[in-house]
Amino acid sequence: MRETVMGDEEIPVHDLRTNRPTPARMYDYYLGGKDNFAVDRDAAEQVLAAAPEVRVLARENRAFLGRVVRFLAGEAGIRQFIDVGTGLPTQGNVHEVAQSVAPGTRVVYVDNDPIVRAHAKALLPDDGTTAVVEADMRDPGPILDHPQTRRLIRFDEPVAVLFMSVLHFIADEEDPYGLVAAFRDVSVPGSHLALSHITPPEQGADGAASAADVYKKRATSPAILRSPKEIAALFDGYDLVEPGLVNLPKWRPDDPAAVRDAESIWMLGAAGRKR
Repeated sequence: MRETVMGDEEIPVHDLRTNRPTPARMYDYYLGGKDNFAVDRDAAEQVLAAAPEVRVLARENRAFLGRVVRFLAGEAGIRQFIDVGTGLPTQGNVHEVAQSVAPGTRVVYVDNDPIVRAHAKALLPDDGTTAVVEADMRDPGPILDHPQTRRLIRFDEPVAVLFMSVLHFIADEEDPYGLVAAFRDVSVPGSHLALSHITPPEQGADGAASAADVYKKRATSPAILRSPKEIAALFDGYDLVEPGLVNLPKWRPDDPAAVRDAESIWMLGAAGRKR
């Protein structure tokens, strides 16, 4: 049995993983998307019951993505991006934001969810500047060696690698530091790393822990709340750009008034430049 997901691309039903929630489809639900299944919605509602602010975190993360890509394509002068764990496409994708600043910017999207691949392929421009690679970020080698990556990314030029709201789905034993370092080690000085990551909140810690427990028990990946020190360690080999590692609304806000409730956003974000 097969199911058409987007356009004329068919994906085997067993590959859709409809029996367990996936972080990408749950994130899509938080953002108000429709590319999710009942199992994803049920798990997401459990998360929201424990920590209603998770929906706000998702929206703040999406806004942070836009700001950091504009910075990287503009002030930092980056012309090629690898978006690792991209998730389901929505408005304001990396190539749309980057190419609005610098036309022709090249972007490789990476995700291990076949639904993400299908939707991304349907929405990518046909000008040869973007590609989607279906791969697991836990194994950087096949991503870096993939023909589409090699076609678009020149590792002798600065590249920006993005890990937006995905590294907290990598358990310690899966070595998130090592996988980030694999991208750093093939990048030249002047390349950038940008990421966002959940952290234990000062208030509502029980709700955050309960929300993370839903992922651990039900989803295809757990959710790990790491301390600011642990998150900062992911930037080994990089110099953080101003304002450093901060609650998402505090990172170069478009509207300074938006930072008033920033401490309630228990997701941190930063960008760093490789030395």
